Amino acid sequence: MLAAEPAATAIRPQPGPQERFLASPADLAVFGGARGPGKSWALLAEPLRHVHVPKFSAVIFRRTYPEIMQARGLWQASWELYPALGGEPRQTSLEWIFPSGARVKFAHLQLDTDRYAWKGAEIALLELDQAEQFTEDQFWFLLTANRSVSGVRPYVRLGCNPVLADDPVGGWLHRLLAWWLDEATGEPRWDRAGLIRWFVRRGEELAWADDPAAFPGEAPKSLTFIPGRLEDNPVLMQADPSYAATLRALPYVERLRAFGNWTVRPTAGKVFNRAWFPLVEAAPAEAVRVRAWDKAGTLGGGDYSAGVRMAAHAGVFYVEHVIRGQWSSQQRNLVMRQTAEYDGAAIPIYVEQEGGSGGKESAEISIRELAGWMVRAEPVTGDKLTRMGPLAAQAEAGNVRLVRGQWNEEFLAELHGVPEGAHDDQADAAAMAFNKLTLRGEPLRFFGAAAPTEEERAEQAERQRAIGQQALDAGIRAKGAWFPGDAR
Repeated sequence: MLAAEPAATAIRPQPGPQERFLASPADLAVFGGARGPGKSWALLAEPLRHVHVPKFSAVIFRRTYPEIMQARGLWQASWELYPALGGEPRQTSLEWIFPSGARVKFAHLQLDTDRYAWKGAEIALLELDQAEQFTEDQFWFLLTANRSVSGVRPYVRLGCNPVLADDPVGGWLHRLLAWWLDEATGEPRWDRAGLIRWFVRRGEELAWADDPAAFPGEAPKSLTFIPGRLEDNPVLMQADPSYAATLRALPYVERLRAFGNWTVRPTAGKVFNRAWFPLVEAAPAEAVRVRAWDKAGTLGGGDYSAGVRMAAHAGVFYVEHVIRGQWSSQQRNLVMRQTAEYDGAAIPIYVEQEGGSGGKESAEISIRELAGWMVRAEPVTGDKLTRMGPLAAQAEAGNVRLVRGQWNEEFLAELHGVPEGAHDDQADAAAMAFNKLTLRGEPLRFFGAAAPTEEERAEQAERQRAIGQQALDAGIRAKGAWFPGDAR
């Protein structure tokens, strides 16, 4: 008796944008906009229609190697699809080889110059995931490798998120898709979704038409954009019902981008809004606390140095105290030490460390000046708005309070003005303090640091009651610096 053949494995897209993307006949098709419509799955599925072709090759690019290898990244997700069609993985080269000899490879272009490694390559199917992270030079150079002798017509598929037209990295993508976008609202032109246009390059500009016949004697390329939304991916929404809530919890600008807006940009009152910060008289004495410093070193001008003390208790964050001033390096280090005495030994201190040897040396000097306190340097990574985003999200949700003090107005005015204001030193320091308090979702603890004793807790509570009533005896009287209760 013959054994029953195994049931065939069905791999199909979800109805809607994902299906239209995989069915598009355009030379270049772009899928995306909002987060969650299934862009990466569609890019992984696209090569499978050709894996029976012996000489077929596809390369799926991400900007960096860690993005390929991260949890639920492209490489890990490919294991859910490719073995079903006989694919054999090659971990060292990050590629799948199918019984016909067809290959699907994953690669990155972390450096702009990495594109030259693909000179002379033959890529029948060229795909870019998170295309807005690639430079314009990288994209057009890779297009020269989009050729084929396998019998599969060469074509290109991109997945993307919204990006501003003037973005220094991915702005080219916004400009390329401008016809499919409503610049007034930032939303896609849904009436144009999936419509195909043709273009040719003339000099440094692209000439466009709705009909390839408009370019007689030339070989125009066809392009379409298919926007998608989270609700177009019911599989994801069923598997992770909280994902939509996660997106809605993002800061204002990032939230609109996550839902597909292409023109929203940070402006005053959108990153932080002063109305989001109610005033209270004090933070709970049992709260976990840190002090974070954003440093400058120019006397009487330029950027400010700012130190923000923040506390966290029961899911609520309290900006307890802010000190700022335009001090020389020597004055600043003195202020930092006096502030540490004011705070007490139980409160950890973080000092911003700028890039380069100069930033490292400055941080090391500050740490030596603060010998006897729990102090660490915090290297600066990522852009400012990204670092401020978690604090902004909690503030908008009503989870951040300000302890009443004379510094309140200048603090609120600066945060409300981000990113257009002249200064953002207090915002930087506040973001650093918040990010340290929420590290891994656990109360901050330093290696080797004992938990505060009851006496230390009582002492801290007494200091809290004194805030706003009297200056510390050893307080700072330097110009531009003050403690709550000091005359200014």
